[in-house]
Amino acid sequence: MAPNTSTATRRLKQDYLRLKNDPVPHLIAEPNPSNILEWYYVVSGPDDSPYAGGHYLGRLVFPEEFPFKPPSIYMITTNGRFKTNTRLCLSISDYHPDTWNPAWSVSTVLTGLLSFMLENQRTFGSLDMTDYERRQLADQSLESIVRDEHFCELFPELNTKIQKEIEKRNLAKAKEEQSSIVDGSQLENNVLHPVVSNILMVVGFALFIYLVRYVLSNMKIE
Repeated sequence: MAPNTSTATRRLKQDYLRLKNDPVPHLIAEPNPSNILEWYYVVSGPDDSPYAGGHYLGRLVFPEEFPFKPPSIYMITTNGRFKTNTRLCLSISDYHPDTWNPAWSVSTVLTGLLSFMLENQRTFGSLDMTDYERRQLADQSLESIVRDEHFCELFPELNTKIQKEIEKRNLAKAKEEQSSIVDGSQLENNVLHPVVSNILMVVGFALFIYLVRYVLSNMKIE
């Protein structure tokens, strides 16, 4: 007899408690309050990776037959490793039901996802981008993720933390721009100062010559 939704619900509730008691490094996840078969997760880029400082929202869709069948895995935030809003072909996803183990939990899925994200192995839904491009996207991910309604609703603490980080970055950027303006003004003054001094010297010398000629001219007339 095929397992029903109640079996999946019961198992996912157990997995949720395990995930809370034993969190996966760099990953958090929450089920949709109105549908426990749909979960949202956030990957926080490890410090020693091209994703450092980035936060990436994704989605897990579990079948009614879970844990006997694997979930679909999606990435929502642009990251440079996976295509967004595309079913990812991973050994822990529904692309490979033959390799799925019913003993695997939500924590197992998230751990496998992060492990694959940090590799460069190609698969359907993966992207080939440079580490530099991925670092650029990591910086941009903060502004992107806080615009997602699901993220704001399900991860309020992380949302507050990221909003503060964005404010901090914007303030630092504003100070840097202001400093650049001041430095530019000082540089302009430093360049103009000797020019003005030279002009004044030339004008002064010209006036001196003119006065000398004027005095000599008057002496000849007398």
